Amino acid sequence: MVGGGGAHAHGQLRAPAPLQLVGMEALGVKVTNDVEAAVAGAEAIIDFTIPEASVDLSELAARRGLVHIIGTTGCSAEQQTAIAAAGRAGARIVMAGNFSLGLNLLLGLVRQAAAALPDFDIEIVEMHHNRKVDAPSGTALMLGAAAAEGRGIELAEHSVRVRDGHTGPREAGSIGFATLRGGHVIGDHTLILAGAGERIELTHRADDRSLFATGAARAALWAREQAPGFYDMADVLGLKPQENS
Repeated sequence: MVGGGGAHAHGQLRAPAPLQLVGMEALGVKVTNDVEAAVAGAEAIIDFTIPEASVDLSELAARRGLVHIIGTTGCSAEQQTAIAAAGRAGARIVMAGNFSLGLNLLLGLVRQAAAALPDFDIEIVEMHHNRKVDAPSGTALMLGAAAAEGRGIELAEHSVRVRDGHTGPREAGSIGFATLRGGHVIGDHTLILAGAGERIELTHRADDRSLFATGAARAALWAREQAPGFYDMADVLGLKPQENS
C-alpha cells in the first residue's frame, strides 16, 4: 500500500492522498457503513458476509431491483426463506456455498455419477489449510448433498462423519467423509465412487482464491440478464435440465 501522510511542499502541509493498491488507479468506490450510499448507482451487490447482513441486503436489492450475489454460508432455514422471498420481490439473487466454476461443474457431474452408479460406495475426502476451523468443509457437504440428490436420499440420514475403532462393515448406501488439515492448502476435494473391481475419483483443487471472485463476477453478469428470482450456480452454468414447454 502507498499513500501520502503529512508531506510538506514548500513549507505547506499537503492533505494526505488516499491509500490505493500499488499499480492500480483509485476506483472511486465508496468505503462506508452507509449501505444506501454504497449501492447508489450500483447494478449488483456481491456479498460474502454474515447471514443477518445477507438478509438485510437481499431486501435492499429487492427494493432497488438489483442483482445480489450471495456467498454467505451458515444461514438458517428462516434466513434462506427470507432471501428467496427477496428474489420473488424484485431482486435477482444467485446464492451458492462456493463460487468456483470448476467446483460447481463437478457438483453436476457428481449428481449424474451417483444416479448412474447406485451400487457404488461413495466417500468424500477433503483437505484444507491448518487454520480452518470447521469440518467437514462446506464444499465437502455440498458434494455429499449432490451425491444424495442424485440417489434421491437425504444426506443427513446417510452421512458418516467419523470412523474410529471397531466399526464393523461399511453400511451400504452411506456417504462417508474424511477430513485432512495441514499447511496452506486452499481446498482439495475428491469424491470417490468405489465399485466391485473399479473406482472412479472426481477431484477439484483450488490453487488461487481469486477463482471465487471470478465465479461471483460471472454470476453477476449472468443474473443481470435474468428475471427477478432466486438462482444458484447450476443455473448460471446451464446445468439444470430444461423444462418442457
